[in-house]
Amino acid sequence: MFKRIGFSFLLGLIVLAGLYLTVVFEWSYSSGERAGWVQKFSRKGWVCKTWEGEIAMVTLPGSVPEIFPFTVRDEAVANRIAQSVGQRVTLHYEQHRGLPGTCFGETEYWVDSVTVIPWLPLGAQPGAAAPAAPSPVNPAPPPASAVSPAMPAAPASAVPPPPAAAPAAPAGTAK
Repeated sequence: MFKRIGFSFLLGLIVLAGLYLTVVFEWSYSSGERAGWVQKFSRKGWVCKTWEGEIAMVTLPGSVPEIFPFTVRDEAVANRIAQSVGQRVTLHYEQHRGLPGTCFGETEYWVDSVTVIPWLPLGAQPGAAAPAAPSPVNPAPPPASAVSPAMPAAPASAVPPPPAAAPAAPAGTAK
């Protein structure tokens, strides 16, 4: 009789553990997107190998970046992220809380898609054309050594003389 109760209890625990893992795997606590530069991505684990990475999220140039650790379980997504290391990306993730151990990933953030963000110059608006290089307002004349024989230097008479100063009135005379 005790063997039957012990077997039923053990079977019940296994069913509950399986049900718990199914719910935790299929149900996500939250989902969202994060954008930043992929700075680290590697395959880790002694027995259960998972892809683990970090993106650096910077709010303002020169500020300290916030690091977002993530796990990737899909090989196709892992290959896209591996090709985009050092580039700015947007990661879509789902947060799975309550998973036991690190065999399912070191983090609770599972990335399921990635989009590489094209590079824009600092201050450019998305969707706007990239600004052209500014042209100098008053270009400096070329140095004398840069004048070619085909283009002789301008004669001295072509340069207008500086304006003459008005003669000073003699002292003691009124106008």
